[in-house]
Amino acid sequence: MSLSTVFRVFYRSSSRFQQLNKLRRVGRFDKFSIQNAQRCNRLSTCRFYTTEVDPDDPRTVPDVEWEKRLTPEQYAVTRERKTEEPFSGSYLNHFEKGTYHCVCCDTELFSSEAKFDSHCGWPSFTEAYGTKDGDEALSHVLRRPDNSIGMIRTEVICKNCDAHLGHVFDDGPEPTGQRFCINSLSLKFKSYRP
Repeated sequence: MSLSTVFRVFYRSSSRFQQLNKLRRVGRFDKFSIQNAQRCNRLSTCRFYTTEVDPDDPRTVPDVEWEKRLTPEQYAVTRERKTEEPFSGSYLNHFEKGTYHCVCCDTELFSSEAKFDSHCGWPSFTEAYGTKDGDEALSHVLRRPDNSIGMIRTEVICKNCDAHLGHVFDDGPEPTGQRFCINSLSLKFKSYRP
């Protein structure tokens, strides 16, 4: 046997040995065979931190794939949490009837009925699509604290793919009092069809 063959055999056996030891540590050895050890090691139990790409779950799409799917500007806003320049977005003065979808995963985020002109430089909405009586449980947006630039703000992200959309503030018009200040680069528009 050549030295490279010996090395390959040793590497494969040591790799399987390490995988089996990991299974023993978590108490799963009795449920899995040696053939399944490699598959078990690759899969994560947490949906948000899985190591395999699931075509039905946009959260598992790696950054390299997002860079291919999006323009550099869209990638910077949605994946790197950047902000587009004020008064530069294509949807700032756009008031056609329809819905605004996530540019990454095509999920409905905002309705044109909730859009208003806030004069802040970004498209603004009073509520997220699917909000019922102030309850955002059925909407496709999530709020989370953002202290990134020394200010206390509330970031808005897409619930389906974790794309950064913008921020929400408590200085909007009635009846909600909310102003969803959203980057145009994180949206795509679909008009209502009669």
